[in-house]
Amino acid sequence: MKKTLAWAVTLVTAATCALGTALPAAAADDVTASASIASSGSPLDTSRLPPEAKALVDQALADLPADWQERRDAAAAKYGIHDTQWAGILNSAIKPGDYQCQNTEFRDYSTSLLAGVDDPELLDWLYVFSAFDLPTYDALLFGNESKSNTFGYNGEYTNQLTSEGKNLKRFWDIHSDDIQIVPMHGGEFYSSPERVARTLAVLYGIKNDAVVLRLAKVITGLVNDFPSLKGGDNPIFTFNAFAYSDEGNPNPSGISDRIVVGDGILEAMNAIGLGDTAPRAILAHEFGHHVQYEDKLIDKTTLTGPEATRRTELMADAFGTYFLTHSRGEALNTKRVLDSVKSFYQVGDCSFSSVGHHGTPNQRLASSAWGASVANDAADQGHILPSMKLDELFEAKLPDIVKPDATN
Repeated sequence: MKKTLAWAVTLVTAATCALGTALPAAAADDVTASASIASSGSPLDTSRLPPEAKALVDQALADLPADWQERRDAAAAKYGIHDTQWAGILNSAIKPGDYQCQNTEFRDYSTSLLAGVDDPELLDWLYVFSAFDLPTYDALLFGNESKSNTFGYNGEYTNQLTSEGKNLKRFWDIHSDDIQIVPMHGGEFYSSPERVARTLAVLYGIKNDAVVLRLAKVITGLVNDFPSLKGGDNPIFTFNAFAYSDEGNPNPSGISDRIVVGDGILEAMNAIGLGDTAPRAILAHEFGHHVQYEDKLIDKTTLTGPEATRRTELMADAFGTYFLTHSRGEALNTKRVLDSVKSFYQVGDCSFSSVGHHGTPNQRLASSAWGASVANDAADQGHILPSMKLDELFEAKLPDIVKPDATN
C-alpha cells in the first residue's frame, strides 16, 4: 500500500496487475482513439496479430477514448492497484547480502498459470485492455455482501470465510458493522458481456451503451479465445485479496468498506498445500488493515517510503495471527497457523527501494510468530487487548522483527 494514500487503500491484487490497466479518474465525452495509435513500430502495433484477432483489437482501439492510457494510469494511482504484495512477486528487486530471499513454490505456481498460452502477442493485448484487472474492479466497484455469496470455485470456502468474517467483527474493538466480505469470480464475470460493459463504462468514461457493450464483447471474446484461460476461471484473473476503505480520503469514492477475496488466491493456496488455514489467514490479515484504517495507525509513524509500507504489512500479519490464535478469536493451534501463514512467507520480498515493499519472507513470518506469542503468553487468556495497545506493543517489537536475518 502506498504511504501517500493516507486515506487508506490496501489492494492485494493479481500478480499480472503490475502489467495491466486500471480505472480512469473520471468520465469524459466519447472520443475515438486515433488510428495512429497502432502505427508500425508502436508498442500498440497490431500488425503481427492473426487477421481475426487483429480485427477485434483494432475495433477495441477504435472504441476506446483517445486518452484511455492516461485514464488507466490515473486510476492506478487513485486506487493503489499496483502497490500490492501479489504484484511484487513479479517485480522483486533483490538486494544481496543482508537478507534471505529466494524463489518460492508460490512464485513458481503463479508463473505457471499462463504457461499454456501459445500466442503471447495476443496475450499482451489482454494486459493492455485490462482483462486481468477487470474482475478486481468489478468486485471493488459493484460487489456486495450477500447471503447468496460463495467463496471458492466450488463454494468450498463459503462457510469458513463467512463465519470468520462475523468473528472478526466481534473480536476487534473498531466500528466494523459496515465492512463487507465480498467474493470475486472471474468466470462468472466474463460470462456476462453486460457486466463487463458496466465495469468498462466506469473505467474509461464511455457513455455510449452500444459502444461500451461492443468493447466488452471484444475483450470477452479475446479471453475466451484462450482455452487455458478457462473463460476467466484461470486463477490469474482473481489471484488477489484486498481491503478497501475511504476512511480519511479527502475525495471519497463512495465505495463501502470491504474485503474482497478472489477464487484464484484461494486456489493458489490450496495448490501449494496451504488451503487448510491460509484462507482464514488472508482474511484476518486484510481485516487487520481495517483496524489500521479505523484507528488511524497508517499515519502514526515517522517512517516513509518502503519502510512505511513494510511496517503496515507486518502489522497486519501480526494482528491477523493474534486473532487466529487467540482463544476468543479463531482459537487455532499455533503451529498449524504458523505453518499456514507461510502464505505470507511465500510472498515476502526484498524490494527495499520499492514503495510496495511488504517485508522479507522471514520478517513476515517473524511478525506472525510474534502475534501468536502475544495471544499465547497472555496471563489472562480470555482478555482481548485493545487494538491501540496491541499496536503499542508491535511498534516496540518492530525494530527486532526487521533486523537483518541472513546467515554468513
